Amino acid sequence: MTKEVKYDLEERLIDFAVIIADITEALPNTRMGNYIAGQLVRSGCSPSLNYGEAQGAESRNDFIHKMKIILKELRESMISLKIIEKRAIHSLDKIAAAKDECNQLIAIFVKSIETAKKNNTK
Repeated sequence: MTKEVKYDLEERLIDFAVIIADITEALPNTRMGNYIAGQLVRSGCSPSLNYGEAQGAESRNDFIHKMKIILKELRESMISLKIIEKRAIHSLDKIAAAKDECNQLIAIFVKSIETAKKNNTK
């Protein structure tokens, strides 16, 4: 069962990266559109890649560190999505869906980090 949960989270992160790719590709070719697209493509796609690294962590502390990096990137993505939403430079339905998924992923990683820290003291 644990392997299935990991797979689901990995798939969700990959799906999130695809949503981010769709959003960034549709942003206007303006100074602001290009800047936000560049930032968002990096912060929105890196969690899926870093999750693979976390799965191969060399220690529990290394695992916690990598999970915290994923959390930081998700939070950065959320801010970029909010900027896009406020500027109304993309379909608001797609932005709302991306924000919802990002919030859910943030909650998962906050809880995972708390659990890992608790298990690290045992």
